[in-house]
Amino acid sequence: MARHLFDGTGTLVRFVLRRDRLRLPLWIGSFAVVSVIIALAFVGLYQNEEERQAMAETMQNPAMTAMLGPGYGVDNYTVGAMTAHEMLLMTAVVVGLMSILLVTRHTRTDEEDGRIEMVRSLPVGRLSNLLSTLLVLIGANVVLALLTAFSLAALGIESMDLEGSLVYGSALGASGIIFAGVAAVCAQLSPNARSTLGLSIMVLLLSYIIRAIGDVTNETLSWFSPLGWILRTEAYVNNYWWPILMTVAAALLLMGLALYLNSIRDLGSSFLPSRAGKAEASKSLLSPFGLALRLQRTGLIAWGAGLLLIGASYGSVLGELELFFEDIDLMQQMIVQTEGFSLTEQFIPILMAVMAILGTIPVLLAVLKLGIEEKNDRLEHILSRAVSKNQLMGGYLAVAILTGFAMLSLAALGLGLVGNAVLEVPLSVGMFYGSGMAYLPAVLVMVGVAAVLIGWAPNLTSAVWLYLAFSFVVIYLGGLFQFPEWMGKLTPYGYVSEIPIEEMNYLNAAILIIVAVILTAIGLLGFNRRDIGR
Repeated sequence: MARHLFDGTGTLVRFVLRRDRLRLPLWIGSFAVVSVIIALAFVGLYQNEEERQAMAETMQNPAMTAMLGPGYGVDNYTVGAMTAHEMLLMTAVVVGLMSILLVTRHTRTDEEDGRIEMVRSLPVGRLSNLLSTLLVLIGANVVLALLTAFSLAALGIESMDLEGSLVYGSALGASGIIFAGVAAVCAQLSPNARSTLGLSIMVLLLSYIIRAIGDVTNETLSWFSPLGWILRTEAYVNNYWWPILMTVAAALLLMGLALYLNSIRDLGSSFLPSRAGKAEASKSLLSPFGLALRLQRTGLIAWGAGLLLIGASYGSVLGELELFFEDIDLMQQMIVQTEGFSLTEQFIPILMAVMAILGTIPVLLAVLKLGIEEKNDRLEHILSRAVSKNQLMGGYLAVAILTGFAMLSLAALGLGLVGNAVLEVPLSVGMFYGSGMAYLPAVLVMVGVAAVLIGWAPNLTSAVWLYLAFSFVVIYLGGLFQFPEWMGKLTPYGYVSEIPIEEMNYLNAAILIIVAVILTAIGLLGFNRRDIGR
């Protein structure tokens, strides 16, 4: 009997690969290309040992440890050690996100839309769909690991040998596999795709936060995070394989648990059932805004808690920056570039930029939820009532704008309140809050971009994520890679004032808001002109 649980798995594997014939190559190719570009950029930027050692000194501070993980190989900071130290964690987080999105798509989303029921009506096993999804994700992450490894080794950089490249690539692949397992378990626990995605991303964010706090305060805490495990590989320096094996073993256990849970639950059910609704709907559900907010409430609360904790974790290390740098003349020359501002004040714009871009993710999810509802043929039911297209789309846009305000507020308050608790000379909480709110006009522009895509090119809405990724690379790594100034101006975040080391540029903020309004209006026009579902 048990053997029939997996009947048809091979056929479903081919079906999953067919559905993701564009997504998987784009994801995997992007990681390999970005890794190669960054490695080559490091070679061009730091051409001798002295320059690399200078960079190593800048990395040995609590803020950078919280953001990127503990440094290693700093006594001989080769291009390989630099690449692994500065890029492995951030890349692993995105690889984990890729796995979460793909697993959710082929499990809870398909189940919620009735596709799994149709598949099960065919001669396939009860667990075949989940197993085929997990096999594809394992294979995809293995291909990602090998492609990245061989691409880096082929560069011929002295410090990036084949073994180190295989460790680096395998660490990325292992991170993808374990978060595929996390998403598979969450898909059994959660009652719908929205909750599955929110719960899985919450685990990813908590893994990052726990690792950040542990790496700065108590290394034992980092062992409770899979992201902390992969950083212990020390690629291109010591090349430890055991953290990768440990991560894969934990991933297989999670996948086994997911298969077991899937085998004992009914189709459409979950282990965390939806709370029973009220006998009568609340008045808030009588508007498109109220309905959009209710649909996304759980996920937005999870993102808000995550941004608050990330802000608090960054704030907890602010008190150690001055002590760390006070005797390093090199750092005084490299970091303190604006007279009259402390090192802590110099770091606040960097931290806020990272958190602002992270905070844009739930904002875009909020507005793109409209496209998901359209694909699931739910909008016709609403539009058949006395609801216009402007009211419908406006409700989702309002939720997105409110989300942007809330996420930036929580991140800034977490950074400011905890930061002041550890600083000898506290800074104004209003300054922290202003530094965060300065990014709101840029976030609104991103909402406008998403609105244009929904209105005129609903099949290309994924492009907004590529634009956000480009913004992150340019803003976060622009100074490190010495990108030309005009590249920063290709993203709305490049026009944001770096408070407190800069005065608020109200003209730039006003222009961004005007651009956001124009883009949103164009999106509304397109949504009104086209037929729903096309």
